[in-house]
Amino acid sequence: MAAHRARRAPPRTPTARRLRALYDSLVERFGPQQWWPARTALEVVIGAYLTQNTAWKSVERSLANLEARGLLSLDGLRSIPEADLRELIRPSGFMTRKTAALKAWVAFLDAHYGGRIESLRKAAQRSSASVRSQLLALPAVGPETADAILLYALGVPAMVVDEYLRRIVTRHGLAPENAKYPEVQALAEQAFAADLPRDRARHYNEFHALVVLAGKLHCGRVARCQGCPLRWDLPRSPPADPSA
Repeated sequence: MAAHRARRAPPRTPTARRLRALYDSLVERFGPQQWWPARTALEVVIGAYLTQNTAWKSVERSLANLEARGLLSLDGLRSIPEADLRELIRPSGFMTRKTAALKAWVAFLDAHYGGRIESLRKAAQRSSASVRSQLLALPAVGPETADAILLYALGVPAMVVDEYLRRIVTRHGLAPENAKYPEVQALAEQAFAADLPRDRARHYNEFHALVVLAGKLHCGRVARCQGCPLRWDLPRSPPADPSA
């Protein structure tokens, strides 16, 4: 019988190679970020919900409110009345919807995983696709929130696609202007397809963090290309920099 051979990753497309080169440029300029701005897996989950449609500074105020009341725990989220929780997370906005969503997530964890994030993590490591489907079935959980929870709270490779990444890939001609989440995600995953599975979560983490940093500094609603480490890859003359 022929010896078992490790399956090779398919060769990267030219577009995926370009995106990987952009990642390398960001690493060279900014260095490793080692990012999600939270101390525990539970804080990651809460932050992933609260950061929807708001700035992280507002999320930090909400987390500080919860911590000051001794409620930054699963028991705290279970016990606090919804009216009180809405007031504590008010800085993050949309507090009615986000309160209901957080309560639904805790109920989901209790019903399916014995109320333990570690059990959810083990399930995700066995089948991230199954856990992703479960998360997407919860209120107020879209692909970005589900993938952020998988990557940062549960430690499995899940490519997070946000508005910053969408802007970068479309402005650089790597994807069409109307590209949807799955299309951008597939492109980004292809950029790291040759890496060993154990390295992908780390690379996905760094990639997302660096994309956010580049987006804040250069690739906002109005492109500020002056000094951007990705400018070399633009397929056409970059947009005028309003700060120049």
